[in-house]
Amino acid sequence: MVADFSGYATKAGLKCSDGRTIMPHAFKEQDGVTVPLVWQHGHNEPANVLGHAVLENREDGVYCYGYFNETAAGQNAKLLVEHKDIKALSIYANRLIERSKQVIHGAIREVSLVLSGANPGALIDFVTIAHSDGSFEPMEDEAIIYTGLVLEHEDKPEPDPEPVVEEVVVEE
Repeated sequence: MVADFSGYATKAGLKCSDGRTIMPHAFKEQDGVTVPLVWQHGHNEPANVLGHAVLENREDGVYCYGYFNETAAGQNAKLLVEHKDIKALSIYANRLIERSKQVIHGAIREVSLVLSGANPGALIDFVTIAHSDGSFEPMEDEAIIYTGLVLEHEDKPEPDPEPVVEEVVVEE
């Protein structure tokens, strides 16, 4: 089955809004594990389950492959992702082991589609559109690359334009 989307559920080495930093391989035991895909961490209500996500441990974080279910909420979320209205992901994890705000181990319990994520690198980077004839169309005309690093931009003054010299002929 082709995933509806994929992206980083959490990116390692980036400071999250709660002050924690997920370290590389903090969730390595969950490589290949399937967890619920929910809306805005609403894991206390079955109607908030939009589908599931398959986790993949990577050197730079946990990547996930998302699959929407056939519920009205799941199909609505699928449209929001296809139209790029929703781009952020987030995780709910417990059993955390952390040292100095650095998470070195834990268990991801769900991946959420969110309006704004805590981890700046937790974003959807690939969307697949399924057509009514059963064919799939990956959206390959764009690439979203997130490093989580702030790029410095140095403003350089533009050079002065060459002076315009006009030759004026005065008739007497």
